[in-house]
Amino acid sequence: MSVLRFDPFGDPFRQMDRLTNQLLSGTRTPMGMPMDVWQTENGFHVCVDLPGVDPDSVDITTERNVLTIKAERRAEYQQGQNILIAERPQGTFTRQLQLGDTVDTDNIQASYADGVLHLDLPMTQAAQPRKVQVKTDGGGRRQVTVEGETEESTPISGETSESGTQGVGT
Repeated sequence: MSVLRFDPFGDPFRQMDRLTNQLLSGTRTPMGMPMDVWQTENGFHVCVDLPGVDPDSVDITTERNVLTIKAERRAEYQQGQNILIAERPQGTFTRQLQLGDTVDTDNIQASYADGVLHLDLPMTQAAQPRKVQVKTDGGGRRQVTVEGETEESTPISGETSESGTQGVGT
């Protein structure tokens, strides 16, 4: 999984235009949503700080292995009122995470409490680590067991099998 981030080497004039428009219009552009992402053996976990955001305005979608989080914080004051200080970011916030094929997008869980959005992104069954157990019987053959399946392999002595190939490390 990768996080799409701001490019510090982007067009500096675009950023300057945005700041100038913000100062002249008196409105403020929303800041990014700070988040933490970590991986456990069962999947990934994401915590996004969204203080003051109405949980009903949070929209989480996945499309083509991209997880998009959108949220909106509305101003509590009305247009035309005499605003003395407005420092809290308002507007629509968006973050995107690039998901790999290992994330089970059908079973993503989300909860919101105390201004923090919690996402649990489980791994697909095929992506979870498995332990392969190798057993050797007395006849020079070994038995390989993978999650309940048993399969006998070729002799480990390096003998040539019926098809003419050597059974090395299989």
